Amino acid sequence: MPIGSPGDATSSPVSLTPAAAELIRSLRGRYGPLMFHQSGDCCDGSAPMCYPAGEFRTGGSDVLLASLVVDGVPETVEFWISAAQWKLWRHTRLTVDVVPGRGSGFSLEAPDGVRFLIRSHLP
Repeated sequence: MPIGSPGDATSSPVSLTPAAAELIRSLRGRYGPLMFHQSGDCCDGSAPMCYPAGEFRTGGSDVLLASLVVDGVPETVEFWISAAQWKLWRHTRLTVDVVPGRGSGFSLEAPDGVRFLIRSHLP
């Protein structure tokens, strides 16, 4: 599915904190190319899940919000969200951050004692 409708075409609806970018570089070194999916359903509903690129099957009910450029990572990191969740959050900007604690066992960072977290804010 095409990139979502974030409003201002020059501004991505998704950004990363420096801590998130550092963790992505580390995970990329261990697992190869990465992707995120934000479902808003079960399993840490507000936590984006990080997977090896292509390991989470996206479909017609998902929206590609961003192809994130991370310094030190040779390819972009796609950030997908369920269309239903994007409908609720479409007026916000999303920031991927990292916090201490164990998140979902499905996300690649789970064994590291940290978890990705979404912080949303109105532009």
